[in-house]
Amino acid sequence: MDKKNALRAGALAAGTTLMMLLLSSPASALTRDDGDDPGTGLSVIETLGLFVFAPIVLYLVIAGLVMAGDKSHKKKDPTSSNIATKAEAKSEVKA
Repeated sequence: MDKKNALRAGALAAGTTLMMLLLSSPASALTRDDGDDPGTGLSVIETLGLFVFAPIVLYLVIAGLVMAGDKSHKKKDPTSSNIATKAEAKSEVKA
C-alpha cells in the first residue's frame, strides 16, 4: 500500500513540475521595456569576485570569528572532571 502512495505522490510531483515548466513563459531578457535603463555588464573577474570569492571570504571570516570566540572559553565539564578511574582493576572471583 505504501508503494502505491509513493508512486502516486511521485507522479503528481513530476506532473506538476512538468506543467509548470511548460506553461511558464520564458524570461524576456532580450525584449526591452519602457523606461529600461540597464547599466554596463560585469566582466568575468568582477562576476567571479562578486559571486564566488566574496561569499567564500565572508564564510571564512564568520567561521574564524566563531572559532576564535569558542576557543576563548575554557572547557568546563563538571561531570567528567570528578570521575576517578583505576588503571589496574583486579577481579576477585574465586571458583
